[in-house]
Amino acid sequence: MSIFKAYDIRGLVPQQLSVSGAQRIGRALAELYQAPLLAVGRDMRESGPALREALIEGLRQGGVDVLDIGLVDTPRVYFAVGRLKLPGGVMITASHNPGEYNGFKLCREEAIPISYDSGIQELEKLFERGPRDPAERPGLLMQVDLNSAYLEYLRGFVDRIEPLKVAIDCGNGMGGSLARELFEPLGLEIVPLFFELDGRFPNHEANPLEAKNMRWLQEAVLAERCDLGIAFDGDADRVMFVDERGELIPSDMITLLIAANLLEREPGATILYDLRSSQVVPEEIRARGGQPLRCRVGHAFIKKRMREVEAAFAGELSGHYYFRDNYYADSGYLAALKVLEIVSRAHRSAPLSQQIEPYRRYAASGEINSKVTDPDRALAALDARFPGSNPDRHLDGLLVQGEGWWFNVRKSNTEPLVRLNLEARDPTTMERMRDQILDLIRST
Repeated sequence: MSIFKAYDIRGLVPQQLSVSGAQRIGRALAELYQAPLLAVGRDMRESGPALREALIEGLRQGGVDVLDIGLVDTPRVYFAVGRLKLPGGVMITASHNPGEYNGFKLCREEAIPISYDSGIQELEKLFERGPRDPAERPGLLMQVDLNSAYLEYLRGFVDRIEPLKVAIDCGNGMGGSLARELFEPLGLEIVPLFFELDGRFPNHEANPLEAKNMRWLQEAVLAERCDLGIAFDGDADRVMFVDERGELIPSDMITLLIAANLLEREPGATILYDLRSSQVVPEEIRARGGQPLRCRVGHAFIKKRMREVEAAFAGELSGHYYFRDNYYADSGYLAALKVLEIVSRAHRSAPLSQQIEPYRRYAASGEINSKVTDPDRALAALDARFPGSNPDRHLDGLLVQGEGWWFNVRKSNTEPLVRLNLEARDPTTMERMRDQILDLIRST
């Protein structure tokens, strides 16, 4: 299986991604970028130091000067590229994957992502061809600490936050690198969980999208009587939330919470939401005078679309939140700050659960995966069974809108799976349609 994926480079170390392979990728990146200077950061994985050294050596052999920004979260690479007006950057991370994985996330100037279609495919060809002769002048290696500037930058996105008690689960990932420095000076009382950086992830996977990884946070919120709970993924570009009752908050509800707050300050703003989100998201954005725009899943597509329509904000069901004023990039820290600001404004009169409750008016299936022999055939069968003319029907997989219900089915990028998300006006309709569609998928 190729390590060159739709949105990044990722694989098992050293079976799929070796030190020599990282150096060769560095040489290929030097040729791809054709840039005089790139930023490089890494997360806390045990394979990180060796891969960093090899990648940087490859870049320098290709004549690229390297600005090493150290042990950082992924959004800090975006910040470095945007703030310092660099031609691009590389983050060494495997995000939420287990500790034996590692990889590279790539961006161009202004933190514009490089996906398979916009550069990774070409990079794969350069990697397979092998390096040309080294540059006449090897690149320089420089180091810079951007932590103070980064903290000041993040705090500039919010006004005063009232004192709150907050449980924060960093999952031994990069969220723990600056969590205390960011949140405690704001007057918050922090209940810390797994702040220690440990790329072996000894407590649980740093993937808050999986409910099983959230139970420690839920228990802490209840035991410590917190106002809310926050959980970051391994490289801190995603974040999930728990209300004061210890209940998980779906990410589309957080999208709406942030969007409603933003529209108070910027009436009429365009807000993007991924097509798996609840119908309540566009309904409420319109009710507040905003312009909702449905988009396909995936950070490269979302960031591109945001730039095209100058959207102020976008939210994705996976816990990615994107801000125009943050170089159109996603940031777990920034989304957490915005939610803390919103909660602190009303938590004495209306705790987080009550602020979210009016949005919970439809019944959703959640994402259901089905292993199939031929995903394309499964989607074709659904397309024939549920005809229609919705303009977004094939925006990403298949999107079908019925009377009182809708569903989206998408193929996995890496496995023979199809993913169903369905919502209906009531639980009975949702269950009936869910079972009908699953039967059709699994019988193809």
